Amino acid sequence: AEWIAGLELTDEEREATAGAVNSILEDFAAMRAVDVGYEVPPALLFDPTVGVSQLAREVASAGNSASANTRQPNIAAAQASINRAIVEPMEWSAGPRPDSSLDLAFLPVTELAALLRSRQVSSVELTRLYLERLGRLDPTLHCVVTLTEELAIRQAERADREIGAGQYRGPLHGVPWGAKDLIAVAGYPTTWGATPFREQTLDDTATVARRLEQAGTVLVAKLSLGALAWGDQWFGGMTRNPWRPEQGSSGSSAGSASATSAGLVGFALGSETLGSIVSPSRRCGTTGLRPTFGRVSRHGCMTLAWSMDKIGPMARSVEDCAIVFAAIQGPDGLDGTVHDQPFAWPWRTSLGTLRVGYFPAEGEPDEREELQVLRSLGVKLVALRPPTDLPVDAMTIILNTEAATVFDTITREKNFADLNRWPNAFRQGQFVPAVEYLRANRLRTMLIRDMDTMMGRVDMYVGGNDLAITNLTGHPCVTMPGGFVTVDGRASPRNVTLTGRLFGEASLLAVAHGYQRATGYHLRKPPLE
Repeated sequence: AEWIAGLELTDEEREATAGAVNSILEDFAAMRAVDVGYEVPPALLFDPTVGVSQLAREVASAGNSASANTRQPNIAAAQASINRAIVEPMEWSAGPRPDSSLDLAFLPVTELAALLRSRQVSSVELTRLYLERLGRLDPTLHCVVTLTEELAIRQAERADREIGAGQYRGPLHGVPWGAKDLIAVAGYPTTWGATPFREQTLDDTATVARRLEQAGTVLVAKLSLGALAWGDQWFGGMTRNPWRPEQGSSGSSAGSASATSAGLVGFALGSETLGSIVSPSRRCGTTGLRPTFGRVSRHGCMTLAWSMDKIGPMARSVEDCAIVFAAIQGPDGLDGTVHDQPFAWPWRTSLGTLRVGYFPAEGEPDEREELQVLRSLGVKLVALRPPTDLPVDAMTIILNTEAATVFDTITREKNFADLNRWPNAFRQGQFVPAVEYLRANRLRTMLIRDMDTMMGRVDMYVGGNDLAITNLTGHPCVTMPGGFVTVDGRASPRNVTLTGRLFGEASLLAVAHGYQRATGYHLRKPPLE
């Protein structure tokens, strides 16, 4: 114990300390005897705005409100909404329906929405198409935990009735989607990708799934995740990358990325604690939005680390992510970390007003295509230096310690079947002193201040390779295809990642949308069939 704590005690101090520790062992046992389950959070809530300047908060807030747009949507209506989100009436005209079912399956939500609203395609037809593709391609990709066929057909039939009756709910109405299988849906298993929970069925439905149902979506599948949200290995095998099926999809939002990339769903939801939206999106060539910590309720979703978990959309385009994000974001009264911040889409302020940072060590603008594209959009490029010299990797003990607390029962019962690398991480977490856990969180506050200083110079930045930093600080990012490289005669996606200010999703998505319109990389399909 002295060695772990970094202390040197005299014999007298050692004896006194042993007596003091022995006196609380019964207290530990009494607390362990209380069944807290997996849903009860600690009475300490992480807030990413701690240490952030008031100016930065105001800028972030203004950047997402409709008042920042030159043409103002109805603010009163947005504030009356449960999640204060505005998606203006869609401007996507319904083009001709694709001739092939393959092309139909790969359409972005924006085009599916136009076809559904114009009734060129029915939700039932689209749902059956995705169910067929899920069943046919899952033996190759291992991305499906549970098909929700009965629920899907029921939801699709309702969507068709409502759209036919003029009761249109918005651009997600009738669109099929998939949920990472740590998102609870009443009546269906929620396995967390782990053998110990393979038969688990929860009574509640997660807030994000409930909000998407209210938006009129159709849930077609619970999708795979690496066991307890680590990697791409789960009790069904290894989820595969549609671009290179011999390769894992990365994780832990493995099935969400794989199924979206392969055209098996219209979009999916994933989660991230330390890279689980960004990493598989990069590998599989999807567009992923990791929102600001405290933007989207985690109620009804598996906890890995209370102060780091985030839920976000994974889709075929930035605009799809914006539409899904608008539907799921905002307080629900059930997750105390969620901030009440408005969100408006589309962003209508000129991109020329925005400053985008880059790190010269990764290449100067003339050497990097993504910087040339961003400059062509009118943004001002600003050279940055890394934001901090703090020991960031050391702070990730926060994740292991919180995860060890969540899954303490598994460790004590040694119920480790198929849990990959988690058992040792859980055991490690048991031996992190409370003093060191709190020290890491104090350093985290310093890290947030360092990030705040850097972000005071820009609205967002590109690159950085800093998943540990931004998952600790809670900043949002969007990752998307940024070209392709050829390996062994086959194409594999490259990626571009933009990281924004806290609650700065609207401007972040606007720049990313501009990039996609300029490049079209996100439109390319994997050669899976």
